[in-house]
Amino acid sequence: MELTVTPEALTWFKKELVVDEGRGVRFFGKIYGKTQVHDGFSVGMSVDKPERTIVEKKIDDLVFFIDETDEWFFKGYDLEVGYDQTLDEPDYKFIEIKE
Repeated sequence: MELTVTPEALTWFKKELVVDEGRGVRFFGKIYGKTQVHDGFSVGMSVDKPERTIVEKKIDDLVFFIDETDEWFFKGYDLEVGYDQTLDEPDYKFIEIKE
């Protein structure tokens, strides 16, 4: 599983979130909403401490990660975190992992 954060999304996270040392931006599955591959679930994010990560990406001293408890939501997909300029918020793209 890969986790990609576009430069535009990185700029948004740096502007909008306060992330203390030892913490990072966690992506997880949450009830309600819809993604391109899930009905009834959407991507949530929070500032949290990475402990049992299945994927972790550090960009400019900012850590992005997915915890092992959320593997069910991302299994079989890479996650690309982009930026929606119209809504001024992150957007999420699931890319199927080809084996």
